[in-house]
Amino acid sequence: MKALNFTLKETSGREISLEDYLGKKNVVLYFYPRDNTKGCTIEASEFRDLHEEFEKLDTIILGISKDSLKSHAKFIDKLDLQFLLLSDEDKKVHEIYDVLKPKKMYGKEYIGVERSTFIIDKEGNIVKEFRKVKAKGHAEEVLNFIKENL
Repeated sequence: MKALNFTLKETSGREISLEDYLGKKNVVLYFYPRDNTKGCTIEASEFRDLHEEFEKLDTIILGISKDSLKSHAKFIDKLDLQFLLLSDEDKKVHEIYDVLKPKKMYGKEYIGVERSTFIIDKEGNIVKEFRKVKAKGHAEEVLNFIKENL
């Protein structure tokens, strides 16, 4: 399945499009609920710790959440992240990738982000989807998939 292109801003305000990476690198596109929450910190830290391994496999990591650029900048600094976080405050890219799902907390229903990751090859095809991701151990799972399949 072809990955749908999008353009979002990263923390410096520069616009990043998915198509910028086509033909050059594999892309790990991961959606997460919120900066500075427990699960999101675990997931980002694990991607950070494996970042060199992803680079060796010609793979770029892009994280996307609804947080502001300012929030992303603080999160990147706090965790010393070496990859880009993109801001999707209007949730358009979340909708394109169908990661907004009904959830329940304390008996109340709401629409929230289903932690999801998409691996996109150099031709722009989604070669793997991970849905309902558990943060702990996920980065290694993604890395292993890439090692074995791309």
